[in-house]
Amino acid sequence: MKQEKPLVELINEHLAGDLNNLPVFHSVAVKLQQMLSNREFKIDQIIEQISEDQSLSSQVLKVANSSFYAGLSKVATIKDAVIRLGAQEIANLAMVASQLEIYKSENVILNKYMQDLWSHALSCAVGAKWLARKTGYTNLVSEAFMGGLLHDIGKLAILKVLDDISSNKETTATFSATLINEVMTRMHEEVGLRLMQTWSLPESYGNIAINHHREDFDNTDILLIIVRLANLACKKAGKDMIPDPGISLIAAPVAHCLGVKEITLAELEILIEDADKGLDD
Repeated sequence: MKQEKPLVELINEHLAGDLNNLPVFHSVAVKLQQMLSNREFKIDQIIEQISEDQSLSSQVLKVANSSFYAGLSKVATIKDAVIRLGAQEIANLAMVASQLEIYKSENVILNKYMQDLWSHALSCAVGAKWLARKTGYTNLVSEAFMGGLLHDIGKLAILKVLDDISSNKETTATFSATLINEVMTRMHEEVGLRLMQTWSLPESYGNIAINHHREDFDNTDILLIIVRLANLACKKAGKDMIPDPGISLIAAPVAHCLGVKEITLAELEILIEDADKGLDD
């Protein structure tokens, strides 16, 4: 009788291969980010890229018309959305719309993890965007949003691997909360960096993926600091897979780096509590 491989070994084997095969990104959404990063694009190219994918196109319009973008008048076409929101915002919106469909599984246990992870990712994105604007780094607003959205993409990759292992019946092991959290905590940063590099996303996002927990981070990297602080605020506000309401944000080194006051941190927490509401309108 063939001996069954330990679950951690199976996970490592799946992650040792070509990460392009992991369903964690939509190719069009990634291409839009690459285009904007290189600054070599025309508005018509943005419209064409999204419009060619009917599923993504309809999802983008749905998100654009949701209360997540409250205050905007309804948009009927991708062209209308691009004209109203701008190229960077529509590219970010396309990533949100596509990611919304990816954080799902038919496995009940894994689906719950993915939904919680999605809530955390979107909350961190909204928090980082707000924080960048609030602290005067308006030039980093769009990047802060995307950095927050993708900082934990390594965790999604690990959950997708577990989903694949389960679907293919490669193990009879139980996916316990302890095991899942331990594997994600230990591996997600390196996996996240590899994913960013595999998909040729801007280096700044890979830097966030690998450094958003490390103690020896670059305290002059404002984009990283903004995402780290938003991530901590999510943890304190309960928008994290392992929440910690006892965290003192004002005592965090990243709060000192940004020079934010306690009232700003309190406002950030309030914002994050409802940050993921309205996308299903």
